[in-house]
Amino acid sequence: MISVDEALGHILNLASPTDTEKVPLRQACGRVLAEPVVATRNQPPFRASVMDGYAVAGDADHYRVMGEAAAGHSYPGTLTQGECVRIFTGAVIPSGATRVVIQEDVHRENDRITLSDDADSSRYIREIGADFKVGDKVLANARLTPSDVALAASMNVPQVTVYRRPQVAFIATGDELVMPGEAPHDDQIMASNNFGLAALVEQEGAQARVLPIARDQASSLTASFELAASADLVVTIGGASVGDHDIVGQVAADLGMERAFYKIAMRPGKPLMAGKLGRIPLVGLPGNPVSSMVCGHIFLRPMVRAMQGLARAALPRHQAILSAPIGPNGPRQHFMRARLDGDFITAAERQDSSLLSVLSAANALLIRAPHDAARETGETVDFIHL
Repeated sequence: MISVDEALGHILNLASPTDTEKVPLRQACGRVLAEPVVATRNQPPFRASVMDGYAVAGDADHYRVMGEAAAGHSYPGTLTQGECVRIFTGAVIPSGATRVVIQEDVHRENDRITLSDDADSSRYIREIGADFKVGDKVLANARLTPSDVALAASMNVPQVTVYRRPQVAFIATGDELVMPGEAPHDDQIMASNNFGLAALVEQEGAQARVLPIARDQASSLTASFELAASADLVVTIGGASVGDHDIVGQVAADLGMERAFYKIAMRPGKPLMAGKLGRIPLVGLPGNPVSSMVCGHIFLRPMVRAMQGLARAALPRHQAILSAPIGPNGPRQHFMRARLDGDFITAAERQDSSLLSVLSAANALLIRAPHDAARETGETVDFIHL
């Protein structure tokens, strides 16, 4: 068995960034930028008023009002000493104006204004390019946020170049499985891992394809691999252990898979393999529901991120304070389902790898090193967010 870190290194080495495509801004949020966004204009593109008030020329106590400037409707003339225009937020500062006096500091009679004795002396002018200038960039290899999309629009960039969403094909295996909504026999269970894992990679920006369940025959599994031939990543679920009916490894080998590793010193999730089937990376996850989902977090999420041009790295670790003691750990790295509440974390009492209800109630995985000693309340432990 290899360590979790070694396994993740192998898996990330299998991941290649997808090709790129241009998408309109309305479809860009959440996508990973492949080329920088470059501003094509200054923002603001003109000297703009920060407040409602009067744009005045020179220093005086009284000014003559020459006209008005509103957003999108600039004053056409040039102001000279002692002149002003009524101005509104976002409007172009007229030529000759030296500052904006806020309307609360002005008394107006007809076309004359008088400034208050304690008038605010701030200029209230936003200079050209105060936000960004032509040529400023939003850098690539980052996931676009709503704020990034707004910034790109302000830069007058209508579309951006992003990495294509990786296509991930999921193949659940086993005669015991039926799809949700079907009528299972007494000795069958519902397929759940493929749905949970598909949702997991879609949250990371991939597009998931849930293929029909592959039965425990080589011909059925071979047909599933053929259906997945156009994917960027194939994930099998179940059938990767050493039982008489666990045939995924053998069928994949018969089809030419180059195996990178098999079995990991982790709990849950020991029977896990990865390799390449031709040009396509293949990851074989265990069939136990929690094992499968935990491995999805630890391995698939970083892999899908790397396939979109993001950093090749494990999920970030954080620290929290134990709110209850936990016993010593065994020889495998343990990812315990846990509940994080503020700065405190509590491991679930039941850690059986079949209990999806416990995983659903968890919002963190508490990480235990191999042979970690018992921990007491108040100690600091590592965790990752779910």
